[in-house]
Amino acid sequence: AVDRLLASPHFGERWGRHWLDVARYAESSGKETSFSYPEAWRYRDYVIESFNADLPFDRFVTEQLAGDLLPAASDSERARQLVATGFLALGPKSHVERTKLQFEMDVVDEQIDAVSLAFLGLTVACARCHDHKFDPVSQRDYYALAGIFRSTDTFYGTIPVIQNNNPGQLLPLPESAGMPAGRPPLSAADREKLEAQLAELRAERRAMTKDKRFATSEFVRNGIVLATQQARLAAFAEDGTPKLLAMGVSDRESPRDSEFFVRGEVEKPEGTVPRGFVRVLSDGATPSITGGSGRRELAAWIASADNPLTARVFVNRVWLNLFGRGLVPTPDNFGMSGQSPSHPDLLDHLAVTFVDDGWSPKRLIRRIVTTRTYRLASTLDGVRAETDPDNQWLWRMSPRRLDAEAIRDAMLATAGTLDLTPPVGSAVARGGEGYTAGLDRGGQLAERNFTCRAVYLPAIRGRPLESLDVFDGVDGSLVTGQREQTTVPIQSLYLLNSPPVLALAATAAQRLAADAQSPAARVELAYERWFGRPPTDAELDIALSFIDRYGSEAATARPGGTPEFAAWTTFCQSLWASGEFLVRR
Repeated sequence: AVDRLLASPHFGERWGRHWLDVARYAESSGKETSFSYPEAWRYRDYVIESFNADLPFDRFVTEQLAGDLLPAASDSERARQLVATGFLALGPKSHVERTKLQFEMDVVDEQIDAVSLAFLGLTVACARCHDHKFDPVSQRDYYALAGIFRSTDTFYGTIPVIQNNNPGQLLPLPESAGMPAGRPPLSAADREKLEAQLAELRAERRAMTKDKRFATSEFVRNGIVLATQQARLAAFAEDGTPKLLAMGVSDRESPRDSEFFVRGEVEKPEGTVPRGFVRVLSDGATPSITGGSGRRELAAWIASADNPLTARVFVNRVWLNLFGRGLVPTPDNFGMSGQSPSHPDLLDHLAVTFVDDGWSPKRLIRRIVTTRTYRLASTLDGVRAETDPDNQWLWRMSPRRLDAEAIRDAMLATAGTLDLTPPVGSAVARGGEGYTAGLDRGGQLAERNFTCRAVYLPAIRGRPLESLDVFDGVDGSLVTGQREQTTVPIQSLYLLNSPPVLALAATAAQRLAADAQSPAARVELAYERWFGRPPTDAELDIALSFIDRYGSEAATARPGGTPEFAAWTTFCQSLWASGEFLVRR
């Protein structure tokens, strides 16, 4: 069973989602003015494909930090490595920032924070304004790393429009790479229509400029629509073929060391700091960065078997996602302010064997899930519970609620509407550049439009979809090694009253009615689909009694059927709201 699941193409979707939390994946900038990142989906697909292919983790690290600097045997490999560097480009950004140097340093700070948290479990960004208060990371270490990222161009896209004082470009991918476009071609008729619209907008703008109507809402609106439509046209070649573009990074032509900014203030430079790494982790040695930004050397250092943190941090992340709690309970903080490992020898053993196994994520997962500890039941033992109530010593499997994506996908699966075919591109890519607020005109981002797995849903910072938000999904604003797990009334209210849930319950009831004739057979089929087991005799009696009573007492039927159908709809809904459905035991 383990080998079958590891070989499934859905393995990458499940475990890729865990990494996307860490990589703060999203398809928008967030912050004060949220702009679309239409090419972010390529990084999402890269992560899923990497986990399915069991890409060695040291290579996975290296490609995300320096894929553009690695040799490539083909255009397809070259394109994949460029897409991998999207890790450094897709973080949140304050595009409204007016000071260019401040924006640059904020982007660099976000990159340092993401790299150090994701791969090293260190809060290096805390040293931006002063030496780290807890860990032996100095402010000079911070600006040594800052020099590496300041010598790197970040390609994130976004159009030059009002409230975007820091527009950007995207990386072109080789046309022969065989990469999907992510959006349909532009027909000749649509191109002609778009060019006519642009001509009209430019004429309006010239007229308003001539009349000096700059401070009007019409002038502002004209500029926004003009920039948005120009960007839409620019995304296609002359023949209507979508251009192959990606978020990512590349080295600047003239790399340079960063100034040391006193208290992190860009107005207070004080000398420069040679590009380098965190000295306490590199034995205080000065790295040899002879040319370029130094990202390739940084990637090699982080992905080295001699690095004391990288393998341990990833092993801990895998353990956390399998057991619900890491061996180090603070997965993004292995520093002094984080918590100590509960089983340090086990953590070391798993890290060493992980490296010896060629940094293979699948071998690591297989090693853990085939152990007796992972296979333990969640049965409560009074004596052990009194001695170790938090289950720190793993005397049983701790029950825990499914994550938001698993709940949503399982609901669609039981209703028979889940489409397991991976979509090409994303709804945000088809919407194009511009403000994210403009993406949802006409309801194209409404959750009812999507039956794919949740990992492929639109990911807009600050605007998570309800089904994910209610159950503690993340929106990609922060590196998130471990999600919150809340139990709040809104979760039950969502399952009871949400119109999409009610509609889905009706679909599930129709499916039961079509696939089984008698009430008893329908209840048995429902239990098999929802819980993977047959109902007990008591459960069967209770369910049939409920269907009988609800159907006869219902004053009004729900849309789509009789009181009996309303009873089956409510029955399906109640199974989704049950602890057995929501909690892994």
